[in-house]
Amino acid sequence: MRIFLTLLAVIITGIILLPAGLHLAGLHPKNTHEFDFNFDGKRALIIATNHGVLNKPGELGGKKTGVFLSELSVPYFHFSEAGMDVDIASIEGGEIPVEPIPFFIKTPEDKAFESNNLSVSKLKNSLKISNLDFKDYSIIFISGGWGAAYDLGFSENLGIKISDAYYNSDALIGGICHGVLGFIRAKKPNGDYLISGRRMTGVTDKQIEELGIAFTPMHPEIELKKAGVEFESNTRFRDIFANHTVVDEEKRFITSQNQNGGHDVSFAILQILENQ
Repeated sequence: MRIFLTLLAVIITGIILLPAGLHLAGLHPKNTHEFDFNFDGKRALIIATNHGVLNKPGELGGKKTGVFLSELSVPYFHFSEAGMDVDIASIEGGEIPVEPIPFFIKTPEDKAFESNNLSVSKLKNSLKISNLDFKDYSIIFISGGWGAAYDLGFSENLGIKISDAYYNSDALIGGICHGVLGFIRAKKPNGDYLISGRRMTGVTDKQIEELGIAFTPMHPEIELKKAGVEFESNTRFRDIFANHTVVDEEKRFITSQNQNGGHDVSFAILQILENQ
């Protein structure tokens, strides 16, 4: 009995200390910014994936995947708390699947999002991008997650709408992790890549290899470089603990490397919007 109680105490202590250890290592760092913005009457659009299966080429089944929730929940609450009306959309509309993760790495925003009837309803009944005019929004933000590797970068319609918003509005365009794949179909009037020559970041090839998902159809670092982006990133002993946020020189595209950058990229976007 004494041995059992000792083992139980060790397990409980480990469960309690693990989240703190992961945060200390760099996973889902706490917010260090002072968010004090008021954008009543302005609108933000968050776009995420419809793909919910982590499958290899030729496979129909696989593990569940989708959006990595913190890459949506953190910006969602920062934009909402700034007074903005926030819509959630996807390529096909309807339910946005969520990447299953252990409870001990969920962020406070994840938990708040999952317990809020309005935000849950928006996620289950996302708007279809073809029904939206992106020029109606001051912020267009694309969330990542592994599911995004299967649909965002293949959508010509998403690229067209990003280009339209860029050229015909003052919208700020943001992305995080795999979400930056949503930019690669956006084109200039002459057919060149809209993002060519811009400084950007996204999830690294190193992190994809470390997580064992190299079989996914698109990798942000590769695709951004193909589109002429000046790709930037930070690295750690494991890139899941790294992070980097980039604002391009024009201050129109704001990107963050991975799931750790929700607070940083949201703050950067809102700060630029305040100074427009």
